[in-house]
Formats: sequence, structure tokens, C-alpha cells
Amino acid sequence: MSEFCLIAQHFAAATAAHCDTVVGIGDDAAISQPPVGCQLVSCLDTLVAGRHFPLSTSAFAIGWKSVAVNLSDLAAMGATPYAILLGISLPSADEVWLGEFSRGLGAVCQRFGVQLIGGDTTKSDTLTISVTALGWVPNGQAICRRGAQVGDVVCVSGNIGSASFALQQVLRNASSDLQEALDLPVPHVALGQALRGFASSMIDVSDGLAQDLGHILAASAVGARLNLAAIPSHLRLQHLPNAEKWQHQLNGGDDYQLCFTIARDKLAEFEQMHSELSQHIYPIGEIIAGSAMQLFDGQTRVHLTTQGYQHF
Repeated sequence: MSEFCLIAQHFAAATAAHCDTVVGIGDDAAISQPPVGCQLVSCLDTLVAGRHFPLSTSAFAIGWKSVAVNLSDLAAMGATPYAILLGISLPSADEVWLGEFSRGLGAVCQRFGVQLIGGDTTKSDTLTISVTALGWVPNGQAICRRGAQVGDVVCVSGNIGSASFALQQVLRNASSDLQEALDLPVPHVALGQALRGFASSMIDVSDGLAQDLGHILAASAVGARLNLAAIPSHLRLQHLPNAEKWQHQLNGGDDYQLCFTIARDKLAEFEQMHSELSQHIYPIGEIIAGSAMQLFDGQTRVHLTTQGYQHF
């Protein structure tokens, strides 16, 4: 199958016209028209088989996740997703696999109103997927990592550690009721947009809560005090010994929840204005002076080694 036939047969559903696209797939490059008063937000993630997902992962889940992880990055900036570009290197043009992969990719694109506007396909010994995601944010309203202030509340948008636990079960050849958290993460796009003007800093949890929150602390030149007992987790993790649970939560990664800081009065205001979204906000600590991340279980100081996902 030629590259162009492959695109036409398997990815047509994700290329539906978008009002911001002047020229989509079919030319040397795509042309987009940014909405008036908006800035372009862009990100790229590469997933390598056996490195970023187990070889047993379904094609549908790989297609979904390859897009979802990028939309999570856009959400962490407060952006509205617009389009993706897909680069995929395939060991072979397996019709069945491609059908399921494109179905997963199309499903997440359709859910979040995203258009596939370009990309590239090639042959390679290792399955590798690179997705570039584009989004819009009103001028000057992007939420960056560098705005945390002493006294801000540290919050997350949902359960932490579920994907890490599910991956552990996969590597042990055991089934897990948390498999969906690993394979089909749902980016918190609506919450990210709603937090514009409220959150002082934000990041998505991809490489472990401790490591990713650490990026906010470094960029903002502040420290944090976390209450480990306040970090939300699935019931399955709550039955684990604390040391094991905290390992999944602090170092595991792949959750794609939002972690953000917000002034206490802004948090109260947000909860009043966005009651339907406030259920996704879980305060887990506060920003303090200094540069350290202090961990507590209630009033007891806990000393743990924190090291998130390492790419090399």
C-alpha cells in the first residue's frame, strides 16, 4: 500500500474540515488561520514501542494515547486544541492494525474537535509514533510553570498513581482493573481552559507527580509542602502499603492529570463559578518559601527518594 493510499484509507475520518484550516492534507504543507486575538500553542510527543507502551498494547489504545498525551500538554497551558500532525514509522502496513490504530486516533480527535492536517509515514523496524499538537490560547492568557507564589494551594485534577500500578501489573502478566487509566488517558481540556485567569502555574503529570511538580517549583523559585494523605487515588491503591502507594503516586507517571497552583481566594472563586469542574480539583499541599519539596503524612514528616520517569 502506498503512503497516500494508507492515509486516504485509514485516516480520512480524522481529516474533517476545521474552520481554522485553510489548506489541510493534500499539499506540501498545511495552512492555518489563527483566530483573532489568539496565540499558537504547540507541542510534540514521540512514543516508541517497548519504551513508552508495552508491546501488548492494543492498536486502538496506541492511537488514542498518542494524541491524548499531546492534548494534555495543551490543557496544561490552558489552550483549546485545534489540530495534529502525525509522523508514524511502521514495521509493516498491517491493514488490521492500522484500522484499529486510526480508529483510536480518530475517536480522541472527534471527542476534542481536533483535525489531522498533515504528517508523514515511513517504514522502520520499530513502531514509532510522533504527534505534534496545535492549539489556541487568548493573547497573554497561557498558564506557564513559572507563576507559583508562596501561599498558593497545590492541586491535582484526579487520581494519581493508577497508570503506574496498571503498568506494574502488565509487566507481571497480571490483569488490572486500572488498565484503562494506562491505555486511554483523558486529557482535562475543559478544566485547563477554565483555569485561565485563576491558576498561577500548571503542568500535566506525565513523568511522576514529584518530578513534574518539581518543574513548577524550579521555574517559580519556590518550594512546596505536600500532604501525601491528601493525594487522591483509586480504591485499588488505597489498599496498598503507604510506601508502595506513594511510589506509584510520586514517581510512577503516565497519569496525565493536571497539577496546578492557585491562590486560596481564587480557588474559592473558581469553585463558585465552575461547580461542575470543581469536583476535579483536589488540594494536596501549598507553596512555601525556599526550594525544597517537603512531604508529610498528616503532621508526620516523610523522607522518600523521588525520581520520576527517566528518558535516558
